[in-house]
Amino acid sequence: MSKPYDLIVVGAGMAGIAAANKCASAGWRVAIVDSLPYGGTCALRGCDPKKILRRGAEIVDSARLLRGKGIDESGLAINWADLMKHKHGFTDPVPERMEDNLEHNGVDTLHGHARFTAPHEIDIDGTGYQADRFLIATGARPRPLGFPGHESVIDSTNFLDLDSLPARILFIGGGFVSFEFAHIVARAGSSAVIVDRGRRPLKNFDPDLVERLVDRGREVGINLKRSAEITSVEQTGRGYVVTIERDGTIETIETDLVVHGAGRVADLASLNLSAVGVEWNERGVAVSDHLQSTTNPAIWAAGDSADTAGMPLTPVAVSEAKVAASNMIKGTTAIPDYAGIPTAVFTIPELASVGLSEAEARTQGFDLKVRYSDTSGWYSNYRIGENTAAAKILIDRSTDQVIGAHLLGPEYGELINTFGLAIKLGLTARQLKSATAAYPTVGSDLGSML
Repeated sequence: MSKPYDLIVVGAGMAGIAAANKCASAGWRVAIVDSLPYGGTCALRGCDPKKILRRGAEIVDSARLLRGKGIDESGLAINWADLMKHKHGFTDPVPERMEDNLEHNGVDTLHGHARFTAPHEIDIDGTGYQADRFLIATGARPRPLGFPGHESVIDSTNFLDLDSLPARILFIGGGFVSFEFAHIVARAGSSAVIVDRGRRPLKNFDPDLVERLVDRGREVGINLKRSAEITSVEQTGRGYVVTIERDGTIETIETDLVVHGAGRVADLASLNLSAVGVEWNERGVAVSDHLQSTTNPAIWAAGDSADTAGMPLTPVAVSEAKVAASNMIKGTTAIPDYAGIPTAVFTIPELASVGLSEAEARTQGFDLKVRYSDTSGWYSNYRIGENTAAAKILIDRSTDQVIGAHLLGPEYGELINTFGLAIKLGLTARQLKSATAAYPTVGSDLGSML
């Protein structure tokens, strides 16, 4: 067995790569391992490829919105095979580029399935490696489904590699994956059904804005079935029959494809963490606030692999990994800063949020001022024909500080970043309104929202 590493990172997504590079730059002997191509979910199987596919849907939708306003969209359609080729033009070079950069920085890049075998020792496909410390950044995997026929369901990774798009698609779950994919396929000519167990989809977003988004989705053919439990998926000669139960009533839906969008759990089961006394659950490794395992000081975790207060977002995972790396290098106990981190679901239009929800702010006793604006008639949305857009800004009357912002509209995924910065820095509504923006831009709407 070779000389022990200072650190072995398990998981070569964006978080693991960030930590490996940071520790290597401090002069540590570092290795990183993954059984999948380097780059992780966001770059290869999630955020980035998804938004490339969304661009095709945006173009189609934008043209339709200007029907009768100067644009004739006759014949405009998505060529799914060409759009997929465009996606692969981005994703295919990522693993080699990531590995080359790691090796340039002095990180040993390993491949295979990692499994802990003893304190400070890990096995990778039959070869043992030792390290003083390990950082677990293996991300998440789709939550297991328990109904008969679940093996016929594909996950988001498979969806993002479809060579062709079937005419009828059913999505399980009312979260990010289902809504984003449904908004893409609806513009590509497929019918989309979303089956959600709960009454309210997209639970982490403002309920008023979610309902407006649901209405907008209905206009383009997205059928949301709420409070519905899937009891089985049966393959037939013509596709699949999905049986659901709603309020005691049984209903069947015929579809050509069923896609899993019903949440994810930490991908830790195969690591044999019990061998090294690491406590974990489906939310991740039990860690202290500074991201060190509570039961094994040699183990650290970040992102979806760590049970923290952070949202399951790639920027959060990268931030946690950098904090963990810094703590390991310096022997400190710094805590990640989760203030002002925005999140967005890239439907059409997009829905974005940062800070407290209205319900949270009222529960916490804030003297709350709610600035709600229907922005669909504002110039920036009138210009492009969008009829669904709104903003809800939460302000603490006692300090004039913005404590929450919730936006639904085109390009609002960019605008939410300004509100995130305001929350992080404690800026007041007066200070935000005092800034002069370039006009006419979506950013120039910010002052009117306040």
